[in-house]
Amino acid sequence: MISHQEPSRSSRQTLSNRDSLMAMLGLCCVATLVALDQTVVSTALPAIVTELHGFDLYAWVATSYLLTSVITVPVVGRLGDQFGRRPFVLASIVIFCAASAFCGYASNMHALVAARALQGVGGGMLVGSAFASIVDLFPDAHVRLRWQMMMASAFGLANTLGPSLGGALTQSPGWRWIFYINLPIGLVALAAVWRFLPHVRHGTSGEKTRIDWPGAAMIAAGLGSLQLLVELAPQHGFTTGMVAIAVLCVIAFAALFHWERRVAHPLIPGALLRNASLRSMFLLAATNGFMQFSLLVYVPLMFQGGFDLSARTAGMLVTPLVAFIMVSNVCNARILPRIPHAALMVNLGFALTTLCTACMLLANAHSSHAFLVAVMMIGGIGMGLTMPNLTITMQQAAPRKDVGIGIALLQSQRMVGAMLGTALTGATVNWVYRRTVADAFARESGGATWQQQLANPEILLSQERQATLLGQLTATGYNGAALIGMAHEALVHAIHVGFWLTIAVGLASFLSTRTMPRISFRTSSVKAGVEEGYLHEP
Repeated sequence: MISHQEPSRSSRQTLSNRDSLMAMLGLCCVATLVALDQTVVSTALPAIVTELHGFDLYAWVATSYLLTSVITVPVVGRLGDQFGRRPFVLASIVIFCAASAFCGYASNMHALVAARALQGVGGGMLVGSAFASIVDLFPDAHVRLRWQMMMASAFGLANTLGPSLGGALTQSPGWRWIFYINLPIGLVALAAVWRFLPHVRHGTSGEKTRIDWPGAAMIAAGLGSLQLLVELAPQHGFTTGMVAIAVLCVIAFAALFHWERRVAHPLIPGALLRNASLRSMFLLAATNGFMQFSLLVYVPLMFQGGFDLSARTAGMLVTPLVAFIMVSNVCNARILPRIPHAALMVNLGFALTTLCTACMLLANAHSSHAFLVAVMMIGGIGMGLTMPNLTITMQQAAPRKDVGIGIALLQSQRMVGAMLGTALTGATVNWVYRRTVADAFARESGGATWQQQLANPEILLSQERQATLLGQLTATGYNGAALIGMAHEALVHAIHVGFWLTIAVGLASFLSTRTMPRISFRTSSVKAGVEEGYLHEP
């Protein structure tokens, strides 16, 4: 057996059980970095905007990360297919940890958004290289399924700890530590990957890799302008500037479509997109990201800003959402080999996530914690059945030479959906909240003065600022408690309206799973899939 220090190795050779375990532990630490970032930051976001101000940039803390990740994932996926994934895993850990330190040091929202964009580059490299490394370590599909449960469990455990950890760190010692905590985890991941992850290269030494940099620039221009349009149009209307951004968005995507058909080495391989089954999976990954991040980002805001709960309590209530992602992953690994095809689990996942979102429409400040925990459990089970099965299906359904870029595109489409979900839900919440508050104060004589103070939901996230405003309202003869209560209800109503978008996306996804490749780990089903042309030999 070739030692792990060798510069390259054949994907057909295998590591010893010990080295396989240590390599997977390193990748699990990498997965922990990504998973913690998703849940710790969302729980702390209300406290962050309270200290740094700038509620208008609330969604940008998430979407700036997602935007740069979307661009990075397919580029690194393509480079990893050619040069091997180990160097990119190592580089991604360094970039992610450095950006985490910058996030923790940010003194205003603009600096934080910029640091999060850099962190997204590292996160995109992690997603584009680490998850595809499992295919290199374990070429056999049945063996890979067993080891992949270890990665899914680590991801789920980090997700489980994330909300509670985010709430605890936010209250003491402070929200900046949600970023600093990445540094020790990153050091452990760096050491394990450096020591045990083999360097597997699929390309030949004389083969020159061409990266579609113009395509990457067009993706950045298209998605960036789309994000700006979604965020700013509800606030400013269709001004000349908004029309210019819309035109730029259309031109960028049209140019990308024509360029990717002509370029010799496209960033988005046409062969994958021409396959209707694989194309449907990219769409489902996007809708999954839309739903997941809408819930992860705006449920904590509802609990803290709408229900007036503390960050610690909100984190505890959100914990079942992510804890049951792990439970669902473990159950999925047991069930998957016994069902006709993996699409059934994806279908159930979308159904449960949609049910969770619909139940959140019934939630209010008087809802029992038991009800909220039960709804979060349903959502966690649904999320845990969706993305892992899409990834497993792509590992089996994509041609071996395109597995890396296929998984990378799957993850990047999830991030595109997450970016759009966060931005669209955020724009809806902002617009509906401001309109609701304006309508309520229009019925109050002299209410315009107080409307300006409550027009920004930041005040609902700070007990001190609420107490100050309450005293001012009471001193001028207003029922301050009733008006602040109205603002809390307005925020809950606005988030409910935003969740209707998520429900619509969930219903469409539920109906679309029938177009997925019908892969199974039963021998006869795999053989049939190969004969029909949508599976490669494991």
